[in-house]
Amino acid sequence: MTELSLLEKIVALCKRRGIIFPSSEIYGGINGVWDFGPLGVELKRNIKESWWKAMTQLRTDVVGMDGSILMNREVWKASTHEDQFVDWFVDCKVCHARFRLDHLKESSCPLKPSKHPGECGGELTEPRRFNLLFKTYVGPLEEESALTYLRPETAQSIFVQFKNVLESSRMKIPFGIAQIGKAFRNEVNPRNFIFRSREFEQMELEYFVPPDTGLQYIEQWKEERVRWYESIGIAKEHIHVREVPEGERAFYSLKTYDLEYDFPFGRQELEGIAYRTDFDLKQHQIFSGKPLEYYDEERKCKYIPHVVEPSAGVDRTLLALLCESYSEEEIIGEKGQKEKRVVLRFSPRIAPIKIGVFPLLKNKAELVQKAQSVFSRLKVHFKSFYDESGAIGRRYRRMDEIGTPFCVTIDFETLEGVREGKLAGKKDTVTVRYRDSMKQDRVGIEELVDFIRQKIG
Repeated sequence: MTELSLLEKIVALCKRRGIIFPSSEIYGGINGVWDFGPLGVELKRNIKESWWKAMTQLRTDVVGMDGSILMNREVWKASTHEDQFVDWFVDCKVCHARFRLDHLKESSCPLKPSKHPGECGGELTEPRRFNLLFKTYVGPLEEESALTYLRPETAQSIFVQFKNVLESSRMKIPFGIAQIGKAFRNEVNPRNFIFRSREFEQMELEYFVPPDTGLQYIEQWKEERVRWYESIGIAKEHIHVREVPEGERAFYSLKTYDLEYDFPFGRQELEGIAYRTDFDLKQHQIFSGKPLEYYDEERKCKYIPHVVEPSAGVDRTLLALLCESYSEEEIIGEKGQKEKRVVLRFSPRIAPIKIGVFPLLKNKAELVQKAQSVFSRLKVHFKSFYDESGAIGRRYRRMDEIGTPFCVTIDFETLEGVREGKLAGKKDTVTVRYRDSMKQDRVGIEELVDFIRQKIG
C-alpha cells in the first residue's frame, strides 16, 4: 500500500461508513469545510471527552470554560490578529493554482505533480498578503463600527475571562483554564482532507504560571501531552517532538514544541505547546484598561502571569487516529475463500461504537427476541449497534471496518442455556468476538456489562 493510496482509502472509508462527508456536497461542496456523520461525531466526542477528563477531571489545577465565537473587535486588535494574522500567497500564471508562500516546497504543481510550484516552468506572481480572519458584522448594518471576526482560536476568550474565572473558581497560580470549541481561519489553500480546514475544532489549555517558571512548566506539559496521545492509541514512537527554532516561532513565544505525526502526506504538526510569556494578558490589560495582575500570597508580590499553552486540534487528532488504526489483512472467509479484511484498530475507549449485537439468524424469532433484549441491556452502558442483516461474517466485517472492538452474538447455545437453565447446569451465555484477534469467548449475559467494561478499561 503506497502512502498516497492510504489517504485515498481513508477518505473513501470515511464517506462510505458515515464518518466524514464533504460539506454541502449536493451543491458542489465548499473547499476546506467538512461535516462529521453518525460515526464521526461519536469519534470526535470520545476524543474530546478523553481530553476533557485528562485536563479537568483527573487534575485539580485546571478548570473549564466555553467562550463565545463572536467577541468584541478590540480583542482581535489587542491580540494583534487584526494586523498580523496573515499568510503570504502566490498564484501560478499558467495553471492559476494558488499556493502559500511558505508551503512551496511541500506543494506539487497540478499539471506536473513531480515538480514544485515555480520549478515546473510556470511563472509565479509576486507574493501577496492575505488576512486569515473571517469578517462578520454584529447588528443590522454592515458598517465599520459593527465589524468583528469569527474567532481564529479559542485562546483569547480564556485570556479575556482570566480574572473572572480566577476569582469565581478560587484558584491559585499555577492553574489552567481549558476549552474545547470551534475556530475559523480563511486558509489560502485548505488541503490534505481534514488536516487543514477553514472550520475546525480546538482543544486548548492556557496554564498560568509565575514569570520565572514558564520554561519548567513547558517541559512538564510536553511529557504530559505525549502520554495522552499514547493513552488514546497513538504509539509513542509515532509522535515526534520538535523544538521549533526561533525564526519559526510566533513572535510572542519564548519556546515552542511541536508534537508531530507521520501522516500519509508527510510529518506534520499534531499539537503545539507554546510558552507565550505574559504577552496576551499584558496586551489585554493595555487595550482594555482593566488590571489583569495577580497577587501571589506566597511570594508577596503582584505580577502578570506567564502562560504555557498546549493547543491540539480535534480534527487532526481524529485524522491521526484513522491513519494509526487503519489496516488491511487477508483472511479465509466462511466458504474457504480468501478475503481482504479492513480494520480500524481504535482503542476501545475511543471507538465510536463499542459493541455490535447480532442474532445468529434473523429468521429465528427466539434468537431475534433474545438479541434485542441483550442490546437493550448493553445500550444503557455503552454505545452499541444492533444488526440482523446479512451473514454473520459480513456483519463482523462491517463492524471491523468502523473499529468496533467487540461483537456479541446470540446463537443456539444461548437458547439452550435459557431453556435448560440451572437444571442442566448451563449458563445463559453469548459469544463475544474480539475485533483484533477474531477470537471468541462465551460470557454469561448477567456478567456481560462488567466483562465489557473491564475490557474497555
